[in-house]
Amino acid sequence: MGKIISIVNQKGGVGKTTTAVNLASAIGIAGKKVLLVDADPQGNTTSGYGINKKEARITCYDLLIGKATAKQAVIETEFKNVSVVPSSIDLAAAEVDLIEIENRQDQLKMALATSREEYDYIFIDCPPSLGLITINALNASDTVLVPIQCEYFALEGLSQLMATVRQVKRLYNPTLEIEGIVLTMYDGRLNLTQQVVGEIKKYFADKLYKTPIPRGVRLSEAPSYGMPIHYYDKRSKGASAYTDMAKEFLKKNRRG
Repeated sequence: MGKIISIVNQKGGVGKTTTAVNLASAIGIAGKKVLLVDADPQGNTTSGYGINKKEARITCYDLLIGKATAKQAVIETEFKNVSVVPSSIDLAAAEVDLIEIENRQDQLKMALATSREEYDYIFIDCPPSLGLITINALNASDTVLVPIQCEYFALEGLSQLMATVRQVKRLYNPTLEIEGIVLTMYDGRLNLTQQVVGEIKKYFADKLYKTPIPRGVRLSEAPSYGMPIHYYDKRSKGASAYTDMAKEFLKKNRRG
């Protein structure tokens, strides 16, 4: 049965979608079957795989309001072993629409239930908030992957996120765990970077990925071409970092 992982950080601009797009790509290249669910109204994961958001007939919005299952929404991409449930601008209204729905926190979980058997890993790219869409994602997930930018306010945001994870675990999903924490936009030359890394190690040493993701022009360029970094520039530092991170991820998740 496939494992479901939410990629979450309520702060925008921390490399969350970059991680969703490129970790999925690297795991697909490694031979695992991946479904990437774009639960962010901005839809950057969708366009990062070259999918036109305006042409998507069934989207994550339909999953959240109970009109479709993931199977009905899936778009096969041209990239090895990766399929996408697209986002659309309609998703921005989902927070309001969900208020009217009974068992609102279970909608995504129910929509993904029939797809677990078909994929090795299902990643959910969450919006940069801790609202009802993110609660749905956390409730549907086995684990949470947290991308963190090495900056002053990172730890403040992390403690807030962990409080939300604990709350979801207590109320809805008792088996929810932390998959790991990945450092993004990493520059090891900066003192601040070392301070942030030191603080994270104090509390989450066993959850911190050894592979940091560096800043990179090629990583920034790839989405505008509708490609994950491994297809846009496989020799770039960004491609190498996400390949190494995927190896770490798969080693941690080795079954049996």
